[in-house]
Amino acid sequence: MKDTNHIGFDNEKYLREQTAAILERVNRFNHKLYLEFGGKILHDYHAARVLPGFDPNVKMRLLQKLKDKIDVILCIHAGAIERKKVRADFGITYDADALKTIDDFREWGIDITAVVITRYENQSPAKAFKNKLELRGVKVYLHYPTKGYPTDVDLIVSDQGYGVNEYITTQKPIVIVTGPGPGSGKLATCLCNLYHEYKRGVKAGYAKFETFPIWDLPVDHKVNVAYEAATVDLKDEVLIDEHHLKAYQIETVNYNRDIEAFHLLKRIIEKITGGESMYLSPTDMGVNRASSGIVNDSIISEALHQEIIRRYFRCAVEYALGLVDKETLDRAVEIMNRVGAKVEDRKVIMPAREAARDAEKGGKGNDGIFCGAAIELHDGSIITGKNSSLMHAASSLILNATKHLAGIPDSMYLLPKNILDSVTYLKKDILEGRMVSLDLDETLIVLGISALSNPAAKMALESLNGLRDCEVHITHIPTPGDEAGLRKLKVNLTCDPEYSSRSLFIGG
Repeated sequence: MKDTNHIGFDNEKYLREQTAAILERVNRFNHKLYLEFGGKILHDYHAARVLPGFDPNVKMRLLQKLKDKIDVILCIHAGAIERKKVRADFGITYDADALKTIDDFREWGIDITAVVITRYENQSPAKAFKNKLELRGVKVYLHYPTKGYPTDVDLIVSDQGYGVNEYITTQKPIVIVTGPGPGSGKLATCLCNLYHEYKRGVKAGYAKFETFPIWDLPVDHKVNVAYEAATVDLKDEVLIDEHHLKAYQIETVNYNRDIEAFHLLKRIIEKITGGESMYLSPTDMGVNRASSGIVNDSIISEALHQEIIRRYFRCAVEYALGLVDKETLDRAVEIMNRVGAKVEDRKVIMPAREAARDAEKGGKGNDGIFCGAAIELHDGSIITGKNSSLMHAASSLILNATKHLAGIPDSMYLLPKNILDSVTYLKKDILEGRMVSLDLDETLIVLGISALSNPAAKMALESLNGLRDCEVHITHIPTPGDEAGLRKLKVNLTCDPEYSSRSLFIGG
């Protein structure tokens, strides 16, 4: 496992300060606060990567401490349901992620009060999703596109604007408003209910909980540059909050979208409240004490350097897949240059590429493609793997890594030939597949079966947990089976933007 000496973030200190800040904010607003959660409440692996020591579920721990004081509203954009938008870290669609979020919250002892389908325009997939939730006993509200948005504030804040949407009933003083990604409609949901609260005579408040960017760190701090790298497709830019500087003569940072939207948001809130201004700057809106948890800036700086490189590779792959444009990739390169990052700074890159060259020298490729892979273990060891007619490079890599961790000689076979032959026969002759070499997902299953009768395979199987949070690079875009296996192992994966097959369609 990771060396606990390489910790840059103190969760307990962060929890104390963040909890106190939230309670202080709710007390300012008549004990009714709509708290928009940006980023991920659960499984915040970006934060865990860039702030070593950060618990990916620390925000849920915070909510659990406050659970007697909170209701939770989950927002999902109807268009994201229709387009089957995918959450990259889990490889599941936003609507599936919403279901997973409801289950995850329940496991932490917190029920979702309601789901809001935002910008609803009678999309059939959204209607079906609503029915699915209601059949399972989940309360669902429909919110429609806001008339007059963004120019006509008088229409927006009226019974024909926010008033069209049904009031979401809540009981607790803090209403957590979250969603599976950017554009889920969290802010609009907060403002709609704020409108209804004021019509009922309740002077409720609004605030925003976002971990990044960190407002009291400099613009050029790598934690804020890494935020730009993570949102490169959104063209987010961390800037000095001029509103805050003008109001308080204190230099803080925020991202361009919040800064640009603040004037409009301030007008909307003042219209809702009858002229009362809650905030003088977008930084004022935030409740973020992330900087209080930073205990070792040098450790965090190195982690951020690595994350910026990882984000570049992800963007390069998305460009190769046609998911982002050239301008987005150019921006990722510019961010790399800004911090002086080079691909060679990622220790697994060159060994993986060398493994691919070794595969080519030995003529042990598949479909004429020679792939290499490398992993950096927590003890600093670099292990490599390469593809062959028998298995993918990712499969070879993980087997080699488990042998190293378990102290098994490299020459010892972990997977019995009769099982491999049986799987190959199934894939080629029964299922009539073109690609018969084992991907990582298949290899892990075969390893699990082999462990029943092979003590070495059992030792290798038990060492898989030691791969969690290790750095991995593959010289080609992983197949779905490789990607699924690597995601289950929870490694930090990058890959070169090269296809692993000459085929345009990668099927069975």
